[in-house]
Amino acid sequence: MNKVIVSLLLTLGITGMAHAAGDAKAGQAKAAVCGACHGPDGNSAAPNFPKLAGQGERYLIKQMKDIKAGNRTVLEMTGLLNNLSDQDLADIAAYFASQKGSVGAADPKVVARGEALFRGGKLEQGMPACTGCHAPDGSGNAAAGFPHLGGQHAQYVAKQLTDFREGNRTNDGDSMIMRGIAAKLSNKDIEAVSSYIQGLH
Repeated sequence: MNKVIVSLLLTLGITGMAHAAGDAKAGQAKAAVCGACHGPDGNSAAPNFPKLAGQGERYLIKQMKDIKAGNRTVLEMTGLLNNLSDQDLADIAAYFASQKGSVGAADPKVVARGEALFRGGKLEQGMPACTGCHAPDGSGNAAAGFPHLGGQHAQYVAKQLTDFREGNRTNDGDSMIMRGIAAKLSNKDIEAVSSYIQGLH
């Protein structure tokens, strides 16, 4: 009897975690409206809008679901996802994940400090290196849902880190990993690591 209950719970748990497989071709048409801010291929020209090209599907789906549910506030996205199904979100995520991301340039004045933070963290304050979750080249960990950072706009990254630090963004899970890390970053740290990320590839 116990084996049957355990098997049932495992089946329900696995089903609950699964999400619809995305279709990148279908997602291209569904993502047309997204292109106004994020660029047709997910490489936004505006530094305040994130690049979505090459981002992991799991991360994109989570962010869209969080925005749709009101767990992450992005004023520019208000209402845009309301009429989209889980399949629509999966298709859009698959499309942007299949695109190649562009890379910017880091400010040479702060690149050394940014690299030191990204690769070494602030161990004396208990802050781990960014590479642990986001990989040395900034490619992230798509399977774990850790975002691709390399080449992302510095202005966007700086805003997210500041929002995590100030508690304006809270959708980093119960472990509050990003809020905990951002709390240890000064404004100058954020400027440096964001610039470094923009040129990382």
